[in-house]
Amino acid sequence: MVKTRLAVFDCDGTLVDSEASIVAAMQGAFAVHGLAEPTAKAVRRVIGLPLKEAVAGLLPDADDIDHDKLTAGYKEVFSDLRRRGRVLDPLYPGALEAILELAASNVWLLGVATGKSRRGLLETLDRHGIRERFVTLQTSDIGPGKPHPDMLLRAIAESGAEAATTVMIGDTTFDIEMARRAGVMAIGVSWGYHDGKELLAAGADALIDDFGDLFKAAETLMEAAL
Repeated sequence: MVKTRLAVFDCDGTLVDSEASIVAAMQGAFAVHGLAEPTAKAVRRVIGLPLKEAVAGLLPDADDIDHDKLTAGYKEVFSDLRRRGRVLDPLYPGALEAILELAASNVWLLGVATGKSRRGLLETLDRHGIRERFVTLQTSDIGPGKPHPDMLLRAIAESGAEAATTVMIGDTTFDIEMARRAGVMAIGVSWGYHDGKELLAAGADALIDDFGDLFKAAETLMEAAL
């Protein structure tokens, strides 16, 4: 009997390139509150964390009230960007094909674990017509975010998989650390927001430079584990 295999994707920086919209919203929120705008490089470093933690990482000397204000400000700016059609967040090249290849194998189930809100995740997946490809969608709305293992553990429970037959695919050290804490394998992608060397140092079991390599990498890890 073949055990259920679960491939869990991060969203921002892994499936979609959302840097432009996230940076614009974060810089806009800081500007509204009369603060110096963080650089795009600084924002990239915190993408993947829950929003308030990302804000706190960019403004560590502020208090909790200011972090709450900036968090609310980010949401307002982002909503405005969406209304004006400035949130595009395109799929990375090969993402759709990789998703379809895993799904067509009839061996792999697919999930998402992301720092996005559930509303934001659903809007992104629906925009690209891929929501139905995933059997489990995990966000930090209802529990701790990355690198805490909670989202991955929920994904495993919902899908009927096991930690030993689950692979996390992500672009940041937060993804890799979450996988390590949940006891699952991790594949880093080099096209996202953290450097590939950082992902390997954080404990990634494999690193890919192209979505076309994902299926083989996932199968190779699984064969070695079972």
